[in-house]
Formats: sequence, structure tokens, C-alpha cells
Amino acid sequence: MFLSLASIISLVAVIIPAAQGGKVLVFPHDGSHWVNMRVLVEELHSRGHTVTVIRAADSWYISETSPHYSTVSVDVDGGANEDFFRLFVSEVIKIKRSKGSAWARFALDMELKDKFFELHKKVCEVVVHLFENKELMKSFRDAEYDVVLTDPANGGGVMLAHYLGLPLVFNARWTVHGEAHFAIAPSPLSYVPLPPSELSDQMTFFERIKNIIFYITRMHLYKQVVGPHYSALSRRYFGPDVDYFSLFQAADIWLMRVDFVFEFPRPTMPNVVYMGGFQCKPAKPLPEHLEEFVQSSGEHGVIIMSLGTLIGQLPHDLADEIAAAFAKLPQKVIWRYKGDRPASLGNNTLIVDWMPQNDLLGHPKMKLFVSHGGTNGIYEAIYHGVPIVGIPIVFDQADNLSRLRAKGVAKVMDVSEMDEEIFQNVIQEVLNEPSYRMNMQRLSRLHRDQPIKPLDNALFWIEFVMKHKGAAHLRTESYRMPWYSYHSVDVMLFLVGVVLIIVGIFVALIRCSCSMCLRRKTKRD
Repeated sequence: MFLSLASIISLVAVIIPAAQGGKVLVFPHDGSHWVNMRVLVEELHSRGHTVTVIRAADSWYISETSPHYSTVSVDVDGGANEDFFRLFVSEVIKIKRSKGSAWARFALDMELKDKFFELHKKVCEVVVHLFENKELMKSFRDAEYDVVLTDPANGGGVMLAHYLGLPLVFNARWTVHGEAHFAIAPSPLSYVPLPPSELSDQMTFFERIKNIIFYITRMHLYKQVVGPHYSALSRRYFGPDVDYFSLFQAADIWLMRVDFVFEFPRPTMPNVVYMGGFQCKPAKPLPEHLEEFVQSSGEHGVIIMSLGTLIGQLPHDLADEIAAAFAKLPQKVIWRYKGDRPASLGNNTLIVDWMPQNDLLGHPKMKLFVSHGGTNGIYEAIYHGVPIVGIPIVFDQADNLSRLRAKGVAKVMDVSEMDEEIFQNVIQEVLNEPSYRMNMQRLSRLHRDQPIKPLDNALFWIEFVMKHKGAAHLRTESYRMPWYSYHSVDVMLFLVGVVLIIVGIFVALIRCSCSMCLRRKTKRD
């Protein structure tokens, strides 16, 4: 009797979430972006929702099979495979180490432009393949999805949502036009720095000039890179009157991977939901071999170094300089590195192919994180209160680290200037100056002190959109306005014109009165 009752209760517990669950269609951005998208996907699945993920045939990160989602694999290369990024990062490191600063920035911009031009071209080929597969698109419609969840770093999910007429939710930090806030929220350039300018919210006059120049040149560059592809795609399927970027701006909810302990204060919008650090969680026990190594550090503690998945190896001479600097430290070092073993590697340094980064950062003996400045690692460091030595290589990494430097929790190095002595001195400065750790622990307390966990907040708003078929009441329609109306240029011109007419009439009346007075005086004389 009791066994039967327990079975019934278990069955009801399984059936009820499934009955209440919705259907989510996910068009992700491959690479490290999938790491945080996967967190949302797995949590949606745990809440009883059915999740379908669209992936390219050559996807690097997105597994074709998973207990948490089903996949639709498109038989087209998406372009964002491991070889693409590894070769690109290798070229970037060469550019940074071999050129002067001004030329290096220009050369890097051109390299970024070429690679991203090719990447977005591939994304559009995936979308065309989807749209031209009438049977597949019919199956999408018949499935009656409730929402499209996508990362607007590419435009595939945006195009798909519009084609299917579905509500749209972004998991965003970037769009195809750069930092996501600039697409949706008022962004006064007087105190809102444009990534990747590496400026703060307290700019001098010349820094404000730099910020505006960055804005003009970057927006032009972004449009050159993505405009030809998405404009052609939009014209082909939606007609000549649909501007591709207006489809981005029409998204219902923007789940922003930002927390204001990291970001500078700035204007925002009602449909922007902040979930910075949503992937962070308390540390779990380390594997036995790592725990033994960590405990062997004694009172000196441990340093970990990871430059992310894109930077598995470095030039041999640079790796030797880093290893030699580590060898001189009293701390134990765990270094995630896939290159050849450096000749100068010390006995205090353990090289690994993979590390449980979050669990290591949360260990009591953790003293310092040497990082490339990727968003996921930065928030894990903030969550656990570990100061950073930053070595930015590409993308938003330098700008991310500049924000932490402005808050006094990180020291940043340029890879073009690194050698054994400089690297060692920077590490010792962060280790020996208490303010870095104190400031980071303060950020950690602020970041954790929230009324609702960022992940729970994100899931609430996804389910909100599913339940209410969108969130149009939170979305501004300002993106439909022409630029001159948005900035009230037409109103100002009208008011100036009215003032000029009134002044003109007033002047004419005065002249007319003066003329009449002169005539009377002349007649009297």
C-alpha cells in the first residue's frame, strides 16, 4: 500500500512539471558563449521545459547528444570551429608581439574584421539552409515553440524568431554591432565608455574625444562586417522595408550577462534583466590529487592560471618566461596549458589540460588568478573574491580587465611587454598589496547580496515571456523612429525656426516703426 502510494506521488511529481513545461528553441553562439548558454538550457530542462538546440555540423562546443536537450544539426559548416579560433588567436598573439602599439591595434582590427566577416557569412549560410528546408521549418511550426532563446553575438536566432513569429529572448553581452546596451539603451558617450576603448565612466575631455572617435569608427566597422550578410538575408526573406538590426532591437527580454559591481553605472531599459555571474556557484570538493597539491602549498597558498579554451598554447619563448617566473614564487601554481612542457618549469608548478576552475577559485588557499579576462572567469573570481593578474589577448578581454583595474582588484599586462621579471613583479605586487584582495572581497559581498539569485531571475523572465507570449509592454518602440526624431533634431529645428520667425517679425515691426517715425519727422521739418 505504502509502496503504491509512493509510486503515485513520484509519478505525479514527474507529470506535473512536464504538463506545465513549455518548448524552447535555442540558437546559440558557439565557443565559450555556449558555456553560459548551456547553464540556462540545463536549468530550463530541470524545470520541465523541452529544449531544442540548433547546431552547425562542425560545432566545436555543442554536443549533438545530451540528456538536457535535443538537437537539430544543420549540415553546413558554421565557421566557428576549433581550428578557426586557434589559428586566429595565434595570429593575434603574433601581431601583438611584433608591432608597435598603434600599428598593432590597426592590424588587430583588420584581422578581427576579416575573421568576423567570414564568421557571419557562415552563420547566414546556416540560416539560409534552415529556411530553404521547408520540411524542417514546417516541423518547427508544428512543434509550437513558445520562445526563441539566442545569443545576439550572431543573428541566426533573431532571423529565425522573426521568420517563425515567435517571442525572442536574448542571452546577451554583445550583439553583431558590439556591446549590447548600445543597441537598446540610451548611451551618453560623455560617461558611458564604448568597449573596447578601455576607458572608465570618469573621462577627461580628451578621453571623451577618444570615446566618440571609437564609437564612430567601431560602428562603421561593425556595419561593414555584418551589414552585407544580414541585410541581404533580411531582403531575401522579409522584404526591402525590414532593417535587419531593428529585428534585434525588437527582442522582448535582454538577459544581460552584467552586474554593476563590474559594469560602470549607466542608463538601462525595462526589458533589460541583469544576470551577471549567473553561472557561479559555491565550490565543490577538489579531486584528491588536486587537493593534495593545494594542501602542500602550506601558508603560501596557490595561484591558478588559465587563458581560456581559445589559448591552449603560447609561443615557446613566452611560455618559458611565464614558467620561469612561476618557478621563483613560494606559492604552488596550477597552470592550464596544452602546449609543450616549458624547459624552465619549476617543481612548484602543475600543468593540467583541464581544471575545475570554479572549485579552485573557491578554495580557502587560493591567492591569485592569472586570467585572460574572459567574462565567465571574471565573474567566478568576483564571486569567490580572488584578485586577478590579467593578460588580455583578444575580443573584449582588455576592456573587461580595464574595468577591474579601475575598481582596484586587478593588475593588467600587455602580452607584447611580458618577460620573466615583469611578470614576476606584477604577481608579487598583487599578492603583497592587501588592497587588491580587500577590494575584490568587497565586490564579492556586493555581488552576492541580491534578493534573488541571478539564475533564478533569468529563468523567471524566460518563463514570463513564454507564459505571456512576449513582453511588448516592457519594450520601447524608439528603434522604429528615424535618428533625427529619436534625437529630436526635427523638433529643435522647428523650434529654432519658430524663434527665428518671431525674431524676424519683431525686427520687421521695429524697422517699420522706425521708418514711420522718420517719415513723420521728415514731414514736420
